[in-house]
Amino acid sequence: MHKADFLVIGSGIAGLTFALKMAKKFPERSVLIITKAEEEETNTKYAQGGIAAVWDFEKDSYEQHIDDTLIAGDGLCKRDIVEIVVKEGPERVKEIIRWGADFDKTKEGEYALGKEGGHSQFRVLHHKDVTGKEIEKTLVEEAQSLPNITFFTHHFVIDIITQHHLGRIVTRHTPDIDCYGVYVLDKKNHTIETVLAKITVMASGGAGQVYKNTTNPLIATGDGMAMVYRAKGRVSNMEFVQFHPTSLYQPGVSPSFLITEAIRGAGGILRTSNGATFMQRYDSRESLAPRDIVARAIDNEMKLRGDDFVYLDCTPIPKEELLNHFPNIYEQCKRIGLDILKDYIPVVPAAHYMCGGIQTDAFGRSSIQHLYACGECSSTGLHGANRLASNSLLEALVFANRIFVDAAKEIEGIEFQSHIPDWNAEGTTDPKEMVMITQSIRELKEIMTNYVGIVRSNERLSRALNRLHLLYTETEQLYETSTLSPQLCELRNLITVGFLITRGASIRRESRGLHYTSDYPQHSKWAEDSLF
Repeated sequence: MHKADFLVIGSGIAGLTFALKMAKKFPERSVLIITKAEEEETNTKYAQGGIAAVWDFEKDSYEQHIDDTLIAGDGLCKRDIVEIVVKEGPERVKEIIRWGADFDKTKEGEYALGKEGGHSQFRVLHHKDVTGKEIEKTLVEEAQSLPNITFFTHHFVIDIITQHHLGRIVTRHTPDIDCYGVYVLDKKNHTIETVLAKITVMASGGAGQVYKNTTNPLIATGDGMAMVYRAKGRVSNMEFVQFHPTSLYQPGVSPSFLITEAIRGAGGILRTSNGATFMQRYDSRESLAPRDIVARAIDNEMKLRGDDFVYLDCTPIPKEELLNHFPNIYEQCKRIGLDILKDYIPVVPAAHYMCGGIQTDAFGRSSIQHLYACGECSSTGLHGANRLASNSLLEALVFANRIFVDAAKEIEGIEFQSHIPDWNAEGTTDPKEMVMITQSIRELKEIMTNYVGIVRSNERLSRALNRLHLLYTETEQLYETSTLSPQLCELRNLITVGFLITRGASIRRESRGLHYTSDYPQHSKWAEDSLF
């Protein structure tokens, strides 16, 4: 058994920022970070575009950033949360700069601000086209320098420990569900350990791997969302899955290589396979429209023409700017024989970001006591029905700080829970065929991609729910009788997330933001969250 004052699940920008702040404020208290891969292997690492914040107050303002966020969110953002994130954001960005994060500057020494889809001003700070990697490196190095922060790498969190594990009946209506810690699988030693914590922060990232085509790394299996839902915590707005309009078209390659939105902000133009522009038929902002609009437009053009991709034309971008700002994209395309200074890039939409997740309040508190959620796994109300580009890293920084402020006050009155039982694996055996798990994962991805993708319908969603129910039944039977493995746990989590996305989509009888259904193409009269 292990004990930690503060337990952080996930080592991306959200989890590390909280851990750093708490470790520095309470050097006598222990902070444990659990991650199922290496410290650096997170969704944060793969973020290309940058982090949006009002920086040039002569040209930009909080109100403009707020308005851009609200417009992108299509009527479902919580305005008070948007104001908090936008107004507190710049100071949080300055904080990671002080920790060592390096953002690009102009020749004059000013920060080189980018502009992305849905933004009315240049306000995106970036490090070339590998901003997330720069931030992740900075935060990991800072965390590793502090003696009261411990990393458990290659550990897979199985479930949250609550009163349920003490024999109490817990339902979604139980008012005082409490998080006591987690059960965790040590992937190297194949043992299941108990970790007790006074305060737990879920910062486990997104769930792009529920789809066949995604820009997310293999670790993005929705573990935190699924665990909280199983523990009877509240989740909301899971149907709003953001498909990034432009991932590199490479059949059979997973994850898909992201072509950042910033490249369209710099002048890149979308074209059909015959070279014609098309975005003017969908939105006056053309290639710089918000992601939901661009992704649907590309999806429609591909279906109309029977094409597998559209083109992104980067040739209008000056050579020096292209090579300096987007070196990673240039090199990646070069490796497959494309010179983006003269060649068009074949691109397709790919699952990219979860706008819904674990429901939280303005201080990141979930519906389960002593359990916070931060980053992509959370649903704060910032993004509404569609995330504005480069707002995600900003949200993680702001809410990590707000959780820190709240948890620092709460910690004094919390004691470790005693009498927590060890994990009971009695009666389980190694699965006879791992192919059962891998095949179920393939089936799940096919179901979600074909029936719960960019464009949905009642018939597609009904089929998806029926097939997901069958997969769920089969997998739970396997779970009850099999020795636990990361693959089996991820399958369970992916099925749970797939169900929540599909169920949320089926009860939303309207089209809004990232959720578009051919049966209800218009907004409803009321903008309401879906809540489970």
